[in-house]
Amino acid sequence: MLKKLCMLAVCGLFVFSAVACTASNKKNVNEEKTVSISSLNGKKEMTTIEVPHNPERIAVLDMAVLDMLDAWGVGDKVVGMPKGSKIDYLMDYNNNKEISNLGTLKEVDMEALMACEPDIIFIGGRLSSQYDELSKIAPVVYVGVDYEKGVVQSVKDNAQNISKIFDKETETKALTDGFDNRVETLANAAKGKTAMIGLVTSSNFNTLGNGSRASLIGNEIGFDNLASDVDSTHGNESSFELLVEKNPEYIFVLDRDSAIQKEGAKLAQDIMNNELVKQTTAYKENHIVYLTPTVWYLAEGGITALDVMLKDLETVLL
Repeated sequence: MLKKLCMLAVCGLFVFSAVACTASNKKNVNEEKTVSISSLNGKKEMTTIEVPHNPERIAVLDMAVLDMLDAWGVGDKVVGMPKGSKIDYLMDYNNNKEISNLGTLKEVDMEALMACEPDIIFIGGRLSSQYDELSKIAPVVYVGVDYEKGVVQSVKDNAQNISKIFDKETETKALTDGFDNRVETLANAAKGKTAMIGLVTSSNFNTLGNGSRASLIGNEIGFDNLASDVDSTHGNESSFELLVEKNPEYIFVLDRDSAIQKEGAKLAQDIMNNELVKQTTAYKENHIVYLTPTVWYLAEGGITALDVMLKDLETVLL
């Protein structure tokens, strides 16, 4: 009997040791399954955060990041997104019934987000004010376009940074390496040419400068933006008389209402088809360029998005 008790005690010690060892190993494995990356915080300050390595459940509330996940082939890990935002090449995610609708790019359905049980959350500038609240659910990665460094460099830096989470650094370099040469070719073609860039919304033409959306045209491509002092993300409400006064060689038009599918809104082409616009050099030389609205307005900062944006410019310049 004593011998049997001794054997049970030894076995119990062995089992306890094995469990303790397993728990210790599991802890070490979990510790290894994190990665340090850069992210803006709620105050829009750059910081370093720890996030899961190769997370299995991703809530993505920024279309530029969804663009990247798709380009890397890890979109199958997405469990929630704002389905009201629709971009042609990303529609498979909108149509996937297993992916939850998390509201809009500006207003998160918090109940739906929590139900997703995400391992990580990606946001853009539209949700910066909710950074702290969202961080209570899962680590939040907040990325944005830095207009001072430029759209192209921002895309390369952001993609390389986020790619570390998924071990996609090599793929990212391959996807982004060609951008600089394309920009250089476009810049040579645009040298010395004048332009105005407008966000068309509610039948208005709002001029965009080089410190806001669509700044790629004036900054990296090098058009002489005749409204370069404007830095509002939605532009400054202008007038068609100003287009006549400035008389640019090119007019670039971003149709915001089409991008957000505003019900009952007039198309930018219809709004721009007026007697004042017809007096401009841009109209007479067929240089009114309608940018792909969903990409330029909703996905600026994505890898595929940048490819589309450059193609829009290559179509008219090369």
